[in-house]
Amino acid sequence: MSRSASWACRPSRPSDFQRTFDIWRSAVVATHDFLSAEDFAAIEEMVATHYLPQAELWIAADADDVALGFMGMTGAQIDSLFVHADAHGRGVGRALVAHAAALHPVLTVDVNEQNASGAGFYARLGFATVGRSPVDDDGRPYPLLHLRRT
Repeated sequence: MSRSASWACRPSRPSDFQRTFDIWRSAVVATHDFLSAEDFAAIEEMVATHYLPQAELWIAADADDVALGFMGMTGAQIDSLFVHADAHGRGVGRALVAHAAALHPVLTVDVNEQNASGAGFYARLGFATVGRSPVDDDGRPYPLLHLRRT
C-alpha cells in the first residue's frame, strides 16, 4: 500500500463495489457529456455487471478508507482510471498514475478523444499520443487516443 499526504493506494476489496460504481458514474457524468443516453446506459450496465464485479483495481482511499478514485491495469496498460467528481483536482488521479509508474515505468493508456479533461490530465502527466482509433473498443463512434509515457 502506498500513501500520499491524504490518501492511501490499496488493492480493491469486494466491499468496494458500490463505491467504485458510484465513482465511475460520477466521473463519467462529469466528463463524458459526448456519450448518447443509449450508449451511457449500455456502458453503465456493462460496468456494473461485468467489469467492476471481477476487476482487480487499485483504490485511492482517504484517511477514513473511503474510496476517492480507482484504477484498473493490465500490465503497464491503464485500463481504467476514474476519480469521483467531488475529488477532481485534488491529486487523486495523479497519485494513482504515480502508483502505476512505480509498478511499470513505461505506461500506456487510451482516452476518449472527446474527453478533453481526461486528455489534458494525461498530457500534464507527460503522456504523448502515439496513435488514434476512430471508434472505441466496442465499435462506438467515440475515437480513442492511444497514449504512452516513458
